[in-house]
Parts: sequence; C-alpha cells; structure tokens
Amino acid sequence: MRKARCPICGFDVELDDNVVEGELIDHDCGVTLEVVVEGDNLSLKPFEGVGEDWGE
Repeated sequence: MRKARCPICGFDVELDDNVVEGELIDHDCGVTLEVVVEGDNLSLKPFEGVGEDWGE
C-alpha cells in the first residue's frame, strides 16, 4: 500500500500499489480526490470534474 496526504483534511489516504494517474478516490472526509503522478511521487488534488446531470 502507498500513502498520500489529503489536501483537504490533512489525513493520510491509503492507495493500492497499482493506482494510476487520474484515478478517483472517495475519502473519509467526504471529498473526491484525483490521483496525480509526478515521476515516482503520488499526490492528491480535489476532483474538479463535472458531476452527473441526469438530463435535468
């Protein structure tokens, strides 16, 4: 397991060893985080994608 720090609450987030760039993680603090890979380093950033609209 690999670890990265949540940019919102500051707690560690456990990640699988095979995590990939752009993978989305739902953290315990309620935020969805996106995995960012820079060389051998992993970091997390809040996901800023478009939510589901369901045609409304």
